[in-house]
Amino acid sequence: DNRGSQIALAHSDAYAICQAWIAKGVIADFRAPNILRIGFAPLYLCFKDIEIAVQKLSEIIKKQEYKHDIFCQKQAVT
Repeated sequence: DNRGSQIALAHSDAYAICQAWIAKGVIADFRAPNILRIGFAPLYLCFKDIEIAVQKLSEIIKKQEYKHDIFCQKQAVT
């Protein structure tokens, strides 16, 4: 009853972070106003996939890659 298959993170720049993460090959989802969501499907993912996704997210945040104009432009679909 306490298990789910997604994580939701709140951040003021969630949209741009989501776009930057997608550009690095991670499937992510944005929900207004400031939620970044990722899902974990054990049928398709292994622990290494999750580790790689987290490493990419860390790099995006540390290097502030999400602040590039291309990631800040709102698209019709995330």
